[in-house]
Amino acid sequence: MQRTRQSARPVPHTFGDSARPPALVAVAHGSRDPRAFRTVTRLLERVRETRPGLDVRLGHIELNEPLLPQTLAGLPGGSAVLVPLLLGRGYHVKHDLPALAASAPAVRTRIAAPLGPHPLLVEALYGRLLEAGWPAGRRPGGSGDAVVLASAGSRDPESAADTRRTARLLSERLGGVPVVAAYTSAATPTVPDAVRALAARGYHRTAVASYFTAPGRFATAAADAAPGLAAAPLGDHPAMVRLLLHRYDHARAEAAPAEGGRPAGEPLLAIA
Repeated sequence: MQRTRQSARPVPHTFGDSARPPALVAVAHGSRDPRAFRTVTRLLERVRETRPGLDVRLGHIELNEPLLPQTLAGLPGGSAVLVPLLLGRGYHVKHDLPALAASAPAVRTRIAAPLGPHPLLVEALYGRLLEAGWPAGRRPGGSGDAVVLASAGSRDPESAADTRRTARLLSERLGGVPVVAAYTSAATPTVPDAVRALAARGYHRTAVASYFTAPGRFATAAADAAPGLAAAPLGDHPAMVRLLLHRYDHARAEAAPAEGGRPAGEPLLAIA
């Protein structure tokens, strides 16, 4: 009797049980501005509506409850993909999240990549600019139009590189309109400095794109520095909903050959 030869092609690893997928735990920074919590809550409601049956929860790094360890404590013996509601690589993604995940040894965790850079994030930025009054048909080239991409800022050079990458992608989406990355803390140029520098170069119609997940002190400061229109934070834009689920799916499907011997609470960082 002839034996059937099995394929040597590796089977893609999937994190969690197919019958009981891991929870999607969105990790927000936290803010004293009550609008931030309401905005993130609406975003997660949209995620639940888009994927019924998925366990979607929220945890904060600081300032708001539930804090991430509290959220993970509600998942004893389960598994979770932590999706940072953060827009680039920085201290929170590289250090805080792994440490907080490791503090919940009863939960198997995987940390998804931050939201940016990604084309879906650029679609959300573009959509918010249109809502603020940016003309969809405006053509660049001597028009005096420019955009400042206002971000919270970080001392981590990889975080700054991610923001500049998003600025380049947004410029392409706008048909070549100059987009300058600027910051409200920890890095330069500041938003007012970027606006002044663009004006000195002849760009007198400058919009501010809010590179913030939700309203807060930094987003308000960026909007106040806008000489013209200022876009709203990304919030529950439909592209943000799709991006959260994309990060979740990618982290869950990421191959992890060494995971079998990993202790239950030791987080695995998925970069995409």
